[in-house]
Amino acid sequence: MDAKVYECVKEVFETNTPFSRNLGIKVLLDGSLNPYIRVERQDHLIGNYIQDILHGGVISSVLDIIGAIIAVDGVISRMKYDQRADIMKKFEKLGTIDMRVDYLRPGRGVSFIATGEAMRTGNKVSVVRTKLKNDENTLIAAGTGTYMVG
Repeated sequence: MDAKVYECVKEVFETNTPFSRNLGIKVLLDGSLNPYIRVERQDHLIGNYIQDILHGGVISSVLDIIGAIIAVDGVISRMKYDQRADIMKKFEKLGTIDMRVDYLRPGRGVSFIATGEAMRTGNKVSVVRTKLKNDENTLIAAGTGTYMVG
């Protein structure tokens, strides 16, 4: 992901999308410039207060968001663009078609990292695999999402 695309993704998911803001999503890049998101544990994200674990809806939402980021990055990386507006236009058609989440362990942790990789990106649809791990690198959930990208 190049710098222009990264700034647009951050703006869309950290600033412009109210639900993502409420989750406290932070979009980051790893050493290979692959996007990932980080979410800190917050009281309003807890589903089971006795066990102090994330709500399942929070887990699926975080996986959906990283899936969308990976999907749109796959489309943008294939296009030729000169203007920031060309990149931002790609977000207009972005939408989740289908998603499956496997909850593997309770969502315990101080912070959580969501990653993903595109299995296939076409002109209209992208299929992405996602993972959510806690700060101890324990796999909490995995998902597969299909996204409309064009």
